[in-house]
Amino acid sequence: MYLQKLSLMNFKNLTQHVFEFKDKINCFVGNNGVGKTNVLDAIYYLSFSKSYFNSVAIQNIRHGEEFFMLEGSYVLEGRDEIILCSLKKGQKKIVKRNGKSYDKFSEHIGKFPLVIISPADRDLIVEGSETRRKFMDSVISQQNQLYLKTLIAYNKILVQRNALLKYFAANRTFDAVNLEVYNQQLIWYGGIIHRERKDFLEVFTPIFEERYKTISEGKEEVNLVYKSQLLDVGFPQLLNESLAKDKVLQYTSAGVHKDDLVFEIGGYPIKKLGSQGQQKSYLIALKLAQFDFIKKQSNVLPILLLDDVFDKLDENRVSQLISLVNNDQFGQLFITDTNAKRTEEVIKRINKSYKIFEL
Repeated sequence: MYLQKLSLMNFKNLTQHVFEFKDKINCFVGNNGVGKTNVLDAIYYLSFSKSYFNSVAIQNIRHGEEFFMLEGSYVLEGRDEIILCSLKKGQKKIVKRNGKSYDKFSEHIGKFPLVIISPADRDLIVEGSETRRKFMDSVISQQNQLYLKTLIAYNKILVQRNALLKYFAANRTFDAVNLEVYNQQLIWYGGIIHRERKDFLEVFTPIFEERYKTISEGKEEVNLVYKSQLLDVGFPQLLNESLAKDKVLQYTSAGVHKDDLVFEIGGYPIKKLGSQGQQKSYLIALKLAQFDFIKKQSNVLPILLLDDVFDKLDENRVSQLISLVNNDQFGQLFITDTNAKRTEEVIKRINKSYKIFEL
């Protein structure tokens, strides 16, 4: 699979551009602020029907404009595929595949697999558990539509249960029978999510460890630890034990929506004890493991986006990264950099066809 052509209009700080790409390496070079990362985000948008960097859809419209439009022309398993995403202020977002609109955007996830490596990934280490859950859910969802549907259903029930708890507090009442209806649905969907996450990490963790071993030249031991309340107690008991707390807080304080991933190096949290270099290597290994996992599950080479990574890595880590992508295990690659000369020197080592776009 590869992206042949990208047309965009009024996306973030970009006006109207048309790009025609090589099937292997494509580089966007230029000073900071010219829109290099926004082009990568447009490509990401075509795969996920949302921005990687800004979850507020309307804020992706260029300032002073009323709409944005993205169109990508792909080759997938020998077929031409056209994806269009557009949004106009005051209207609903539209996502079309070959001229046909999706009823649910979730149906599009996984059709055009993609992995991005960006400086923004540091949020996975420094931010709260929600960021790491979203990473885990994103990887699983790209190859498991049932999981994505289950996750959406769980979150919908969670919102409804929280609304009911607020209603109880506002009206100084309590209806155990009504609450139990939501409890049973949370238990059902939450059980599926918990099992899928456990199964995923059993497969994913060894892939990640091997990727980190290659990047660090085997100098450190790393691990991913799944942290979940459901590892210690069943979901029905968990909801029962947290009921008094939930009534006071007016929201659901226990469940798979509190799961976390602990990133460890040498048996200790990398957030506290990992150096900047170790953290960068950790995140790159994590994303390359995501690439490997999706490729294995879908039998499709995901598109790989590298946003400003050369500027954030030392020469040794750049060399390690390039050696990893310098084989046929990788498909189409998109790179941004502020230094055109450095970019060309780096990609010449890969011995693949490439194209450089100066913005």
